[in-house]
Amino acid sequence: MSLRRDYDIWHQRILDADPSHDDASSPWYRLVREHLGSLTGLRILEVACGRGGFVRELMNAGARVTGCDFSSAALNAARSKLSSNSRPPLGAFVQGDAQGLPFADDSFDIVVSCETIEHLPRVMAALSEMHRVTRPGGTLYLTTPNYSNFMGLYEIYAHFRHPSRKDDQPFDRRQWFLQIHKWLRQAGWTLIRTDRTVHQFPFFPGHNPVRWHALEANRKLRKLLSPFAYTYFVSARKS
Repeated sequence: MSLRRDYDIWHQRILDADPSHDDASSPWYRLVREHLGSLTGLRILEVACGRGGFVRELMNAGARVTGCDFSSAALNAARSKLSSNSRPPLGAFVQGDAQGLPFADDSFDIVVSCETIEHLPRVMAALSEMHRVTRPGGTLYLTTPNYSNFMGLYEIYAHFRHPSRKDDQPFDRRQWFLQIHKWLRQAGWTLIRTDRTVHQFPFFPGHNPVRWHALEANRKLRKLLSPFAYTYFVSARKS
């Protein structure tokens, strides 16, 4: 079975479990939203847009948005929700692979990639493609998990305690922030800013990690305790 087919099944399972869920409510999208300025008239690409919640939000903010995903199940859900929008859409959904994007060079002012690169077998190809399709001076807003924290320690414990355990998603890489910086620079990006969110602590075996929601609303405290955060944010510019 191909990875594309695996993700079609995964997206359909998530959609069937909660058809009304708005994926734009995820904490990584809230973090990106904090760093975005005015979007009116900008050309934006979201790579691996999933079921399209953030694409619709960016459209409603006045941007001209293209959502790209290689899962047809995700795009079918995204298009059905877009058609129910009362406003004329300022964009479209396109099927394509992040490792070989179907767009011309220098096509977008902003590229958004949330919780994506950890699920790509060829991460350097994807980051290079995002760089290629961004115009000179354009910006990448990227989030991805970082395991240099308590969650990383828990992963080591879980690997030895439950060696047959499988990830929820079909492909999931373990990485930390220095690797992310290296990959971005190798792909040609200049790093501008970093941030982190989702402070969760796996203190109780057999239970979900304890998450500290109040901390994430306080930017100064969040910055102070950023080494313990799970979701890592980077903004980078194409020179």
